[in-house]
Parts: sequence; C-alpha cells; structure tokens
Amino acid sequence: MWPCGGWRQRRLGGFVLLIFMLWLLLRRFNWSELIPLRLQGRTLGLQTGGSQFLLEGMPFRILGGSLHYFRVPREYWEDRMLKMRACGLNTLTTYVPWNLHEPERGKFDFSRNLDLEAFISLAAKNGLWVILRPGPYICSEWDLGGLPSWLLQDPEMQLRTTYEGFTAAVDAYFDHLMPIVVPLQALLKRGIVELLMTSDNKNGLSLGLVKGALATVNFQKLEPGLLKYLDTVQKNQPKMVMEYWTGWFDSWGGPHYVFDADEMVNTVASILKLGASINLYMFHGGTNFGFMSGALQSDEYRADVTSYDYDAVLTEAGDYTSKFFKLRQLFSTIIGHPLPLPPMIESKASYGAILLHQYISLWDVLPTLLKPIKSELPLNMESLQLNGSRGQSFGYVLYETLTFGGGQLRSLGHVRDRAQVFVNTMYVGELDYNSVELSLPEGQGFRQLRLLVENQGRVNYGLALNEQRKGLIGDVFLNKTPLRNFKIYSLEMDPSFMESLRHTAGWSSVPDYFVGPAFFRGRLWIEHQPQDTFLKLQGWEKGVVFVNGRNLGRYWKIGPQETLYLPGPWLRKGSNEVVIFEEHTAGRIIQSVDIPYLGRTQYVD
Repeated sequence: MWPCGGWRQRRLGGFVLLIFMLWLLLRRFNWSELIPLRLQGRTLGLQTGGSQFLLEGMPFRILGGSLHYFRVPREYWEDRMLKMRACGLNTLTTYVPWNLHEPERGKFDFSRNLDLEAFISLAAKNGLWVILRPGPYICSEWDLGGLPSWLLQDPEMQLRTTYEGFTAAVDAYFDHLMPIVVPLQALLKRGIVELLMTSDNKNGLSLGLVKGALATVNFQKLEPGLLKYLDTVQKNQPKMVMEYWTGWFDSWGGPHYVFDADEMVNTVASILKLGASINLYMFHGGTNFGFMSGALQSDEYRADVTSYDYDAVLTEAGDYTSKFFKLRQLFSTIIGHPLPLPPMIESKASYGAILLHQYISLWDVLPTLLKPIKSELPLNMESLQLNGSRGQSFGYVLYETLTFGGGQLRSLGHVRDRAQVFVNTMYVGELDYNSVELSLPEGQGFRQLRLLVENQGRVNYGLALNEQRKGLIGDVFLNKTPLRNFKIYSLEMDPSFMESLRHTAGWSSVPDYFVGPAFFRGRLWIEHQPQDTFLKLQGWEKGVVFVNGRNLGRYWKIGPQETLYLPGPWLRKGSNEVVIFEEHTAGRIIQSVDIPYLGRTQYVD
C-alpha cells in the first residue's frame, strides 16, 4: 500500500501562525522569504530555533491531529475540537478541497459546511492552532485528490505541473481563497508571512528538498534511524512527523483495516522521546459523503469506501476509542498539567426497520426528468455540455444507441469505471477494468443497447492522476464495429435532480420482485429529538442512499462496509424521506441501527 501523497506525487507545503498555522502546497511561489508577523500583538510567530520550534520566541512543540471540516457535519465541529483538547492536542490540521469550493469554474462556495473561516475561527475559540493545507492538491483519499474534475475538459491537461492551463486555474482559485484566509494568515505572494513546510515519506525526502521550506516526514511504523535521516538531509532543524498514520483507509472488496492501539501509542511515545513534534493523521476521519471518495490505481483499480473511519482516534461518528484514552494518558505526562474532561458521548439511535414502499424504474425517469445529449461519438462525463462550464463531475452516465443483432461487445478498456449493459431493458452483463468483453444475445430487428456507466471515484494520487476522465472515454465495439449515434443521459443525482424526482409522476408500489436500476423511497418516522444512527443495507446489492435530499454515499454488498453513517443533525422530528438508487437487486427494508459495522478487520501490514 502506498501512503497518501507518496514519493511519486510529492506534496509541498508551508506553515504559518497568527491565530493558526497554514500548510501550503504549490511550488511556484518563493518560499525563502520570511516576513516578520506584526498582527494582533505578535511580532515573531512560529520560527525554527536550532532543533526546536519557537512560538513568539518561546520553545513550542506541535501536538496536532487531522480533522477535515468537509467530512464532518458542521454541527459537530466543536464537539470534535473539544475532544482534541481533551486528548492533549494543541493543533488541528485540515485540508481545503478545491473541488468542493469551486465546483464550477469561477463559481465558489464557502457556505454552510464549507465555511472555512467559521471553522478556523471556531478552532481559535477552542484554543487550537490550525495547520491549513489549502491545496490545490490534497490527496486525502478524496476524488481526484481535491482537484476539480472540470480541469479534465482540457484534453492536454497536465495536473500538478507548470502546464499553463493548470497554473492559471490554481491562480484563479487562490485569488478567491486567499482573501478569506490572509486576515488569519496566507501565501507569500499574497501576504503570507511565516515559516513554510514540505511533507514527504523517506523516499520523497531522498528526491530533494525545497529551498527555504522546512522538511517534515510521514510514516506509520518508525524505522530505525528514520528521524536521524531527516537530520542528515536537513541539519540542525526541528523534527516533525507531519502525518503519523493512526490507522488506514478501506477499499471496496477488501477488509476493514485496523492498526493496533498499543503499537500506535508506543510509536507516538518514541517520536516524542526523540524530541519531535507530531500530527496524528487522522485524529477523526469522518465520512466521504456523497460521491467524494477517491480510489487507488497501481496494479489494479480499487475504489475507496464511503466511510473514512480510518480506525482513527475517534470513530466515524466521533466516539472515543481505546487509542484516545491511551494517547490522553501519554500526552498528559508530556504536558504536565491536567487536561480538560472529555465531553460526553451522544447516544446513538436504533429506529428499526424502514419500509421502502414505492419505486420508479430508471427507464420511467428518463423521458420525464432528463433531456439527452445527442452525439455521434461517445463523450466522457467531464466533456458533456451541461452544468454551465463544468460538465458532469460525479454519479452515472447512460449511453443509448440502436444496434442490430447480437455478438461480441468489446470495451477495449474504455469503460470508466463500471458499466451495466442492457438490451432494451434486459440486463445482460457488466464491463469494467477486468471484464472487457461481453456476449450480446441475438434478436430480431433494431434494439436499444444501453450502457449505464458509474464513476466509482477518481484516483487521488499517483501517475494515473491525469487519466481520470469517466464514463466512456473512447470507442466501444460490437462485432468489430464502433458504436455510434448516442443519446447520453447525465445522472449526477445532484440536489436539483433529487428534488425533481420527489415530485415526478410514476412512483408506484414495489412489486414482490424487481431488478433495478430503480429508485426506491420510504419514510423514517422519529418521535423525539433525532440522534445519530447507521443504515444497514442488508438485502440490497449496490447503489446510493439519500436522506432528506442528502447523499450519504455509496453502498455495495461486496463490503467491507455494511452500514452508512446518518448524522442526527440531518434528521428531523417527524417524517424523514429515504431514497435509494439501487443498480441491481433491491430489498424491501433497510435497518436503522445504533452500532456501525465496517466489515471484517485486518491489521495494517
């Protein structure tokens, strides 16, 4: 397993203090110039003083933990911060996901759960410094490493390089982002005034450093001499482990990874004994809500699951683990004064069975809600002429064309990432990275050939980053003849589509047996104040769950994840609408349970 942001995709960064610290990731700025900070009474800020950090001239050790605001409901931000303080941490680290903040070129969103300024200010209120990692690339097991998919509309695009189409888009993004954070602190060219950092594993460090930036290291298991190696490439400087991996992430079809709590704490203790600062990645992982989870692609493509529990110090729902209490005990001995009491844990609810009593077939939705794009050639998802200038970012695309007779359907690897194939409305098989050929049954006359292609998540790091266009990215052949003259339907399943679906005619009672693709809906009735719960999809095969219009994420019977986290603040007293898009075989009920199940565990190796 490659670590996030491994040596092939080097991440560069900066470190800034005002009421918080910033970590910046773009190479094109001159980081060697350090300007003294003179704001709110601070004149020195964070500096290096030989082998230690100095904050306002006094020795300072960073005890940090990663918490991503976009993976946690806004109503729970403060709860997670208070738990960081109770564990003994003094610093919070977060990424800034470009693809959420600029979903369409030139249109920005820093509201509600994306209110970065409010998040940072809340951290300051709760006594935490902040390491801000604003991108443009963040990795983080996040779709395309946080880069917006509309960049891929440019056929010549080279992500994470000095290619003008990329750097111009980054400049436009930073021009909007930095005025938000500069009053709190920011980039040299735009007003940043303090120490900058890079973050790499050992292999990355061996490829060279960035002049004027402090190098830090990432790892999970402390190899003998690793921190001394940092001294050899960067003499007489503070040592910091910027990402100490407290667990690991999961992929569909694999196990739920865990990392031994005692081994983790013993390693943290060893790091601190060596005098280094540390950031725990993750302190609290949260959830890849919606379609935002990334993927891996080395020897094969593997999509990440919806949960970002990560076997971190806090669970996906913010509950304490044994790691929390063991770390709290360790940090209390380091800090030397009593820590705040840990906040009470909110109880979870089991609301029982939810009956999905209505359904509407995808084939019935098409003529009502969706207008097709007509194209002689197949078009990838990002190049579809819709949604202003961004094309389609997530979800599914349906490709329809007329064919005559049966034969061999060959994808030549042009299906990204997975296609269900239908003749008229009859399911005949799938095409994906491993299955690239399919036999179509013979039949009379012309028939509709339909390919429902799912974007399962773009890889978030590695050499394949520039190859993440989704849908049909090239020709598909039937009996050696390329398919032509398509009707292409965009199924991004964004809020406007889901709202239209609610009011469309055609919903009917669910029959005793039905094979998808179809939408199903039911009601979750809550008598009292809503609480967090988990939805168990036993009996369902593969799809997406929406509650009150919010996309909770993907489910898939191959596991490991078997429950989806449903935060209490997203529920309301009384009636709550549950909608499921099921690709294959549907159940009749889902269960609301008070305990998550993330699958068969396997220790990280």
